[in-house]
Amino acid sequence: MRRLARWIATGCGLGYAPIASGTVASAAAAVAWYLLPLDGRAQWALALLVACMGWWAAEQVAKQTGDPDPSMVVIDEVAGMWLALAGLPKTAPVVFAAFLLFRVLDIGKFPPMKQLERLPGGFGIMMDDVAAGAIARLLLGVVLSAL
Repeated sequence: MRRLARWIATGCGLGYAPIASGTVASAAAAVAWYLLPLDGRAQWALALLVACMGWWAAEQVAKQTGDPDPSMVVIDEVAGMWLALAGLPKTAPVVFAAFLLFRVLDIGKFPPMKQLERLPGGFGIMMDDVAAGAIARLLLGVVLSAL
């Protein structure tokens, strides 16, 4: 179970990228979302499933390492990125806009992300990125509906 938790938490090893592992994981998640042949409902379901699995895995890895927010844990970026894209049109400009907006929100840690990051354990590790993804999705949805 320890290996499974680490494999999930590191986004299949993306968390071991030598620099910008969160950005690497977000970019890989965006490409995977674009390539997966899923409709909107399946995209939402998969994003929520990854968020739940990530909560468990992040919790396990945090306990294993003794670090409350290990930098190798990037499943939160995967879940957040997939939430940012769920149900949106599969076009390169949309994917790029979602990626940029999600990374700005995730790195910037604007409220409420900063407060959510302080929650304990795997829940806190996941929730700031889940919130960043949800806010990015909401903003992109508004912009796309206005076009």
